[in-house]
Amino acid sequence: MNAVYAGTFDPVTCGHLDIIERASKMYDVLYVTIFVNPQKTTLFSLEERLALLKEVTKTYANVRVDFSDDLAVSYAKKMNAPILVRGLRATMDFEYELQLAFSNQYLDDSVDMIFLMTRPNHSYISSSSVKEIASHHRCVTGLVPPIVEKALHEKFG
Repeated sequence: MNAVYAGTFDPVTCGHLDIIERASKMYDVLYVTIFVNPQKTTLFSLEERLALLKEVTKTYANVRVDFSDDLAVSYAKKMNAPILVRGLRATMDFEYELQLAFSNQYLDDSVDMIFLMTRPNHSYISSSSVKEIASHHRCVTGLVPPIVEKALHEKFG
């Protein structure tokens, strides 16, 4: 069975990688897919995010990195992936994800959402907080993979 792990990944964090690693063991193919979110302004271009994701997931033989401007349920159906994987950090994530799950079920109830709890040591990491820390020239070691840390330093000088 195939699954889709959808996100903006701006940038990919160690929390994302935790979910990718665990989900890749559960499914034949895991599509880690960057989706366009018109409500978010990104630091990294789509091409940069794709390159970073491909680099940090290259050791997972069954992970495919992709992008889409379609709805996640439509993309999942197209990829023969009846599962959308979502990571949860805290209760506020759950409320948002539950609303998203209900919307997705309304659109196509043949695609299910599976929630994976982020490990406690990654529960406080968000792409937004990583960007803010890096923008102040502070250390983000352990929050993001080394290649992403390097890319952040290049962005913020």
